[in-house]
Amino acid sequence: MKNSAKKRGQKFIRRFSRASVKASEEGKEHIKENLIDRFSHIADIRLLILEWSLLIGALMMLAFAQAFWFGNSYAENVFVKGGTYTEATLGDVKSLNPLFATTSSEKTLSRLMFATLSTIDYSGHPGIGLAESIMPNEDGKVWTVRLRDGLKWSDGEPITNDDVIFTTDLIKNPAVGSAYGSNLAKVKVSINENNEIVFTLPTAYSDFITALNFPIVPKHVLGDADPQTLIENNFSNTPVTSGAFNYNATQATAGTNSEEKVFYLSSNPDYYMGQTMLNSFAIHTYSSKDDIIASLNAGSTTATAELSGADAGRVNAASFIQKNSSLNSGAFIFFNTSKEIVKNNEMRAAIRQGINIDKIREAAPDTLALDYPLLKAQIKLNHYPEIPAHDTVAAKNKLDELGGGQPLKVDIATVSSGYLPNVAEAVKAQLEELGFEVTVSSYEENQDFINNVISKRNYDILVYEIELGADPDLLPYYHSSQASVSGLNLSNYRNVLVDDLLLGARDTLNEELRVKKYESFLEHWVTDVPAIGLYQPNLTYYYNKNVRTFSNDVRLVTALDRFSDITSWAVTKATKNKTP
Repeated sequence: MKNSAKKRGQKFIRRFSRASVKASEEGKEHIKENLIDRFSHIADIRLLILEWSLLIGALMMLAFAQAFWFGNSYAENVFVKGGTYTEATLGDVKSLNPLFATTSSEKTLSRLMFATLSTIDYSGHPGIGLAESIMPNEDGKVWTVRLRDGLKWSDGEPITNDDVIFTTDLIKNPAVGSAYGSNLAKVKVSINENNEIVFTLPTAYSDFITALNFPIVPKHVLGDADPQTLIENNFSNTPVTSGAFNYNATQATAGTNSEEKVFYLSSNPDYYMGQTMLNSFAIHTYSSKDDIIASLNAGSTTATAELSGADAGRVNAASFIQKNSSLNSGAFIFFNTSKEIVKNNEMRAAIRQGINIDKIREAAPDTLALDYPLLKAQIKLNHYPEIPAHDTVAAKNKLDELGGGQPLKVDIATVSSGYLPNVAEAVKAQLEELGFEVTVSSYEENQDFINNVISKRNYDILVYEIELGADPDLLPYYHSSQASVSGLNLSNYRNVLVDDLLLGARDTLNEELRVKKYESFLEHWVTDVPAIGLYQPNLTYYYNKNVRTFSNDVRLVTALDRFSDITSWAVTKATKNKTP
């Protein structure tokens, strides 16, 4: 049996082997006959082969192109979460406590790190911040604030009503010397039975919601600090924060002066408006605009709000976009009415008549002319008083009469910011044409300038920009109570009728009555000439073309309002498929 099976297997193998040899020989013959022997005919059909090759190549290219096109049609390059936005700011940072923020660098850091009860929203109107609601009573003397639920400090502690009352008391304390003190000086704060914060005002204030736009500081950190030495507390170096970003670290720039530092901030996961798309934000502080321009062109910083349109030619246009946004501010010539040379309103009126305002405005190109201390965006008046036309001859005659043949000397003060130095020089040129001897002093806008020039009213004429706010309130700038060391009545202007009008306009919630009071105020303002309107300044913002900054739809009241949509700013891009 075994032998029979073995013989059958051997027989099968021999047949398979013979079949394989035969197939191999036939295959070789077939290849030779149908392929090798036909090579000699290729020349006869070379055109046909070329046509077919081109056709196949074209089909393959179309297939690849279609795949690529369809792939791109379903994908897009979009901004995504991540990365660091770097901004260059001007001025030293002596304290990170927001209650002492005076320089541009300090104010920028304060806005990024600290939240406020109220805020200016993207539309340029007062809105809510840490507050869930802010409600006045019928006469506008009592304002009730309820905080949002779940608010947290960067150390995890809750933000409470006690923090708000503690901060308000600090601001009101003269020993602290906060810039926010004037709005809260006589305001009483308490907690009602509904666990809400109640601000009781001495008189009605229709726009008190804007006065609540002050940063809150933590009581659990600063509660035991001495108000007189608050700025020296360690909080000024390593603050506990509540804004869109938390403090991380400070790095001194090697080989530079004390003003040049980098402040590193990290995204706050507990921010009440939601976490930012940016992972971090870095503020680079500089002592001059030249240093800021150098940092932009070197790629050290992403953007800056410290330059003007006049600097456009010095910034690399291939890398940066220039965005101009109007602000609710005004540039004015302020007359210090306590100084003998401009004490007489006839003298001030003659100066206004004699200087060519349009010529002065040429020193601030691309800005809007501003004749009055009220913006049409703030309030719609029925009529405006007429400002006397420019007349050099009449003005010189009046000045000769008032001067009595004596030399007229005037000291002008301004700050080295934006167009103001050029504008001050233009004012000087106009005054010199009228026969004045003029000295111009330009200062860095810092605490020393506030203490030594503004507070002491150390000038005859001040060329300066002031914030006019989302809602009109001219009491800080023209009420006699503000003609003091701590006030903002930069002209030291005093008029009892104007005082009543400004208080009435601030107190009333009736818009029609408010309009009438401001119209009457403007009549006095034009007659008494405490100031001359020049222009409405812009925020000129330079930013890298590869980042996303504040939207064009954001309406700015102040330059810091550019951060109102900070949660949407981005620097990192990625390719993602589109949602069908």
